[in-house]
Amino acid sequence: MKDIVIRKLSERGVELMAIAAIVSELQKPYNPDLTPEVCLSTVQAVLDKREVQHTILVGIALDTLAEQGHLQEPLCSIVGEDEPLFGVDEILALGITNVYGTIGLTNFGYLDKVKPGILRELNNHPTMVHTFLDDLVAGVAAAASARIAHNIFRKSSPQR
Repeated sequence: MKDIVIRKLSERGVELMAIAAIVSELQKPYNPDLTPEVCLSTVQAVLDKREVQHTILVGIALDTLAEQGHLQEPLCSIVGEDEPLFGVDEILALGITNVYGTIGLTNFGYLDKVKPGILRELNNHPTMVHTFLDDLVAGVAAAASARIAHNIFRKSSPQR
């Protein structure tokens, strides 16, 4: 299932290294020795979770259906235009952000506002609908960043 998700992401223009770059950007201030390899392996760990895989597949399917005009109206137009008050795309992504705790939520809010890297590319794509995908990718990056933060904290905290 994970391989299918990675292939679907790639087909929509998202490579895992692009997500890892966002994770690095979020975590570098707190962990300057963080490597791209650690960021990538953390993204892959998030994608290991079945609930994350299912969420991504649903989001990509909805984007694709809207792109092809196969959703009923007015939903097709709402998704196709990424209407600002829609919010369902963010709600779906929040399921991913909480996989590693609530810090993922604050990471996601930042990413959804700033849209760095691949998020900006997805959001501004001239022909493809990425209403769900940009938020889902932000959710994966936010969760991966939270996972790294938890691991760093656990290693630096005295045993209780």
